[in-house]
Amino acid sequence: MDNNAIILIVGGVVLGVVIGFIIAKMIEKKAASKLINEAKKSAESILKEAQSEGESIKKDKILQAKEKFIELKSEHEKVIMSRDKKMADAEKRTRDKESQVSSELSKNKKLNDSLEQKVKDYNHKLEILDRKQDELDKLHKSQVQQLEVISSLSAEEAKEQLVESLKGEAKNEALSYVQNAMEEAKMTAQQEAKKIIINTIQRIGTEEAVDNCVSVFNIESDDVKGRIIGREGRNIRAIEAATGVEIIVDDTPEAIILSCFDSVRREVARLSLHKLVTDGRIHPARIEEIVKKTRKQIDQEIIEVGKRTVIDLGIHNLHPELVKMVGRMKYRSSYGQNLLQHSREVAKLCGVMAAELGLNPKLAKRAGLLHDIGKVPDTEADMETPHAILGMQWAEKFGEKDDVCNAIGAHHDEIEMKSLLAPIIQVCDAISGARPGARRQVLDSYIQRLKDLEDIAFGFQGVKKAYAIQAGRELRVIVESDKVNDQNAADLSFNISQKIQTDMTYPGQVKVTVIRETRAVNIAK
Repeated sequence: MDNNAIILIVGGVVLGVVIGFIIAKMIEKKAASKLINEAKKSAESILKEAQSEGESIKKDKILQAKEKFIELKSEHEKVIMSRDKKMADAEKRTRDKESQVSSELSKNKKLNDSLEQKVKDYNHKLEILDRKQDELDKLHKSQVQQLEVISSLSAEEAKEQLVESLKGEAKNEALSYVQNAMEEAKMTAQQEAKKIIINTIQRIGTEEAVDNCVSVFNIESDDVKGRIIGREGRNIRAIEAATGVEIIVDDTPEAIILSCFDSVRREVARLSLHKLVTDGRIHPARIEEIVKKTRKQIDQEIIEVGKRTVIDLGIHNLHPELVKMVGRMKYRSSYGQNLLQHSREVAKLCGVMAAELGLNPKLAKRAGLLHDIGKVPDTEADMETPHAILGMQWAEKFGEKDDVCNAIGAHHDEIEMKSLLAPIIQVCDAISGARPGARRQVLDSYIQRLKDLEDIAFGFQGVKKAYAIQAGRELRVIVESDKVNDQNAADLSFNISQKIQTDMTYPGQVKVTVIRETRAVNIAK
């Protein structure tokens, strides 16, 4: 092959390459143009969508702004309307006040004019009266002179004779008036006294006092009854020995009966049982510990009751010992009537009645509250003194006023009444006790019989505790083991029964049980 052919071949190849390159460039340019057109179209589409969305958002925002503007405008209009209304009301009130003030001013002007006219009339009348008084004085002088000439007596002598005659007439008329007044007072005194008493009773309404000899201790389930009774009854015997209260466990669901004539013992037993059941540890040693703590708690409660009572009645500066005695009245009864309720009622009655009679109601309340403190004696020696005299002695001891002390001592006529306070206390005491159902004589005699039973037991040597239980059919006596042996215990039971038989009157039989126990206590350290 020659060179020309080779050149032609190379030229053809080069030409083909150039032509292919040109064609490829043209194709690439065409494809790029197509891509650019598509990109332009896509960009225009995106721009259109963006413009559409922008217009939509713009419209929404404009609508929201218009709604917000309308809402704010409405609120603003409401505020303006409310403010305009308040201003209108204020203007109306101001106009009303102005009209009222103008009316008052016109009235005052009329009154002032009328007053000035009356003052003028009054001054004119005074001038006329002064002239008439001068004329009257002149006439009086001339008449006196004529009388002196006629009677040949001076004015002073005639005056003395006239005064003497008038004295006699006045004395007779005064005596007659006093006699008539006394007769009228006697006729109306009883009626007025009844009226005062009835008004006092009506103003001091109170419920009838009810006292009983049993309390109910509620329990959650009947399983607790077995724990209270204990093994072979040791727990219930320990509770009865420590409190002096008879524990009755029967078929009554979820309840245990506490029976004792002394309300303090019943309350100690009730609170002790509550603590024992709540704690869960029920055994004789624990029972004695809880009972001791409960007795201290009751003593504190007595003081609190006394303080609340004197505060409720408005009585101040009462001696702490007297406050304590007032609190102890809560656990005492008089003829079946709770002593504290009775004393509070008497105090209120006395305060009202004293106010009706123009006396000191606070002093009367004080005497009414304290009139029966002698019924809460501390010792057996105190029980021998009449309660009115004993209460008076205590009141004197703790610095009460003489009128109060005399009223306490005289409310049963055991001493002479020295002030009007004493009959008021006596009357109010009778009123409180005379209410229907207020007192029950049978219950009081029953309680007194139980107390007498216990007192007989305490009269023997070596007796530590004595409890009358089972409605007085049994007397349980606990003796000191170091002073009474087993043989003496049997003799003591017999002697007490004989003493009861000879000294007391009672229905049925009384069982005397003497308990003697020995304890050995050691402490491990």
